Amino acid sequence: MTNLSIMIVGVGGQGSLLASKMIGTVAMKKNFDVKVSEVHGMSQRGGSVVTYVRLGEKINSPLIEQNSADIIMAFEKLEALRWIKYLKEDGKLIINDQRIDPMPVITGKEKYPEGIIEFLKSKYKDNVISIDALKVAKELGNLRVVNMVLIGILASKTSIEKEVWLEALREVLPAKLQSVNEKAFEIGYNFAVK
Repeated sequence: MTNLSIMIVGVGGQGSLLASKMIGTVAMKKNFDVKVSEVHGMSQRGGSVVTYVRLGEKINSPLIEQNSADIIMAFEKLEALRWIKYLKEDGKLIINDQRIDPMPVITGKEKYPEGIIEFLKSKYKDNVISIDALKVAKELGNLRVVNMVLIGILASKTSIEKEVWLEALREVLPAKLQSVNEKAFEIGYNFAVK
């Protein structure tokens, strides 16, 4: 496998740190070198949170430069737009079709942009995969599995075997949460394979 650079972008409290932990666990199971760097904004107040995860044969730095991310996994659609300049030309963009208003929108200083996903699809075509992961999570009865739906999509876009991802899931989550998270992962994985 060549090196893989993944950016996880979202809003504080959406589960991006668990996602990076799971990807790191997958990398270690495959004996890859892995580097993770978490950049916290105002995460406690719903601010932007970015995590860089790089894995492969030899990784020197966790940081991802502009135009070099293989995959951006966005937990919220405005965050996808905010960080899009980091995606390389043929990179994949995985977007949770969810709107979480940032503070400038809440206070009325700014307007939330319309048509974000449509704009990104017009520019990046088939490299954009969007899903309403919150709706899937509600159907599964646990709002906290949004991240696992997105990880399922991510897993389907890598060369790493599905079973390795499921083993990592079982390692990072307590037993009582594994079943619902496995269901969420499978929905994401199968959604992306369509």
